[in-house]
Amino acid sequence: MRRNPAMRKLILATGNPGKVRELEAVLAGFDLDIAPQSAFAVPEVEETGLTFVENALIKARNAARHGGLPALADDSGLVVDALEGAPGIYSARYAGPGANDRANIDKLLAELAGVPAARRSARFVCALALLRHPADPTPLICQASWEGMVLAEPRGAGGFGYDPVFWVPDQGRTAAELEPDVKNRLSHRGQALALLREYLRHNPV
Repeated sequence: MRRNPAMRKLILATGNPGKVRELEAVLAGFDLDIAPQSAFAVPEVEETGLTFVENALIKARNAARHGGLPALADDSGLVVDALEGAPGIYSARYAGPGANDRANIDKLLAELAGVPAARRSARFVCALALLRHPADPTPLICQASWEGMVLAEPRGAGGFGYDPVFWVPDQGRTAAELEPDVKNRLSHRGQALALLREYLRHNPV
């Protein structure tokens, strides 16, 4: 499809292909030319924040600085009550640097071994940060959460990350078993993006 040269460009400050697909799908209706940060050779930045919001801002600022365009960053993770909030901001690297989804899930289930189902409450949390330029003093922050439970074993082949062990009670399925459009509507990221969509309707980037 030919791009409209008048469309505003927006960098997605992520290298996670799953997040890129979800973000592009939700923002498809806006007059935005969206591209991942890899298209601008944006280097990875160390996530030194102690909260999802802090890390989202760090990533968005890094992408805006190197790409020279407005940038949108997402920082998200799984917060498990029985583990005092772990894996939290370390969700993507819970099993160590470079860990894949399966390794992270295996570690999570090992940490929860012996914890009864009633105490396996958890939630996915998403923080979005939109910066118009690197020094933007008033970034847009959208934050949302998605309540559920952690199962004892994975179910489903869809989604990514911890989706196969995240049980969604009102759906009777895991996040990995949900149709993409259902997940995009219910999820922490979907809720945060709904807030972003509402903002963009009245405040173009």
